[in-house]
Amino acid sequence: MTVTVTYKKGMKLTKEQIAEIEAAKEKPIVFDEDSPELTPAMEKAFLLAARSRNRYKRKSS
Repeated sequence: MTVTVTYKKGMKLTKEQIAEIEAAKEKPIVFDEDSPELTPAMEKAFLLAARSRNRYKRKSS
């Protein structure tokens, strides 16, 4: 089940949300055909793309 929450700057998480995050930390990562484990080359390309995106990202006020 997927739950979507819209976060607005300055909002505080509820105790229930914090508990869900803490529980999720303990679960193992499960790779599948839709979300395969990255090879070292794929991981490097992903990091480079993220850095490039962040460099030109406009800061929102």
